[in-house]
Amino acid sequence: MPSVDLEYPTKPYSKVNRYDSRASYSLETIHQIFNTCPILHVSFNVPNSPFPTILPMIGQMGSFARPSADTGDVLELYLHGYVSSRIMNLSRNVKVGAEGAEEGLPICVAASHIDGLVLSLTPNSHSYNYRSAALFGYATVVTDLAEKLYAMELITNSVVRDRYRNTRVPPNNAEMQSTSVLRVKITAGSAKIRTGLPSDEKADKDDEELLNRVWTGVIPVHYTLGEPIPGSYNKLEKVPTYLEEHRADFNRDAKELAAEAATKPMQAAKAKHDD
Repeated sequence: MPSVDLEYPTKPYSKVNRYDSRASYSLETIHQIFNTCPILHVSFNVPNSPFPTILPMIGQMGSFARPSADTGDVLELYLHGYVSSRIMNLSRNVKVGAEGAEEGLPICVAASHIDGLVLSLTPNSHSYNYRSAALFGYATVVTDLAEKLYAMELITNSVVRDRYRNTRVPPNNAEMQSTSVLRVKITAGSAKIRTGLPSDEKADKDDEELLNRVWTGVIPVHYTLGEPIPGSYNKLEKVPTYLEEHRADFNRDAKELAAEAATKPMQAAKAKHDD
């Protein structure tokens, strides 16, 4: 862990404007949001298309050069995908020296979690407790074999802790040839987080009739890992210990985080309505 809380530089395209008291540019905060998000949404421009493209992908923050680096350190984002997918081909074919493409394919990646349903006195004041983050950077295809294997293990273990070494590894030649990994060099990032209970207008909170008929509060939201269902050719009688421990830890941590988010006060909002 660095001795100081490192932050991404604030850029015009990454700055949080509305409710900036909820903003964070902390590497630790942003990387944690990304590394606990099961699906990342990756946006990029496609030549000859009037619309940007957005893809759901699996990814993880890490450092091949410094494998022991934690989420508070400077990291890169690794994304896993099919070898001939559009984003892989575009990243592979970026011309070095082309305007705006000196470092790879420009992309934006988003990660979001919902931690609670915030139910207020009026529809306008309803909200979510949430953690959201966006990273901006340049994507290039990983060509070094050792780094590619590092990224594949990193991403696999982000799905289920310690899963990689408990499977048939290393991947065979066909698997390696059909899979590509993107390394994203991050230039900027930001997060926006809401926690706490509902916030309503003073006039509504002074309305006894309204208070007596409308329930207000937070319903914590978290997803859980259910009971494992064996595959048709599974021959293990019991679920391995590492899987049960991962499931138990995941479900406990998710429940505690959602409950904590419901009661953790937010800084005072600067605008009239809560969103």
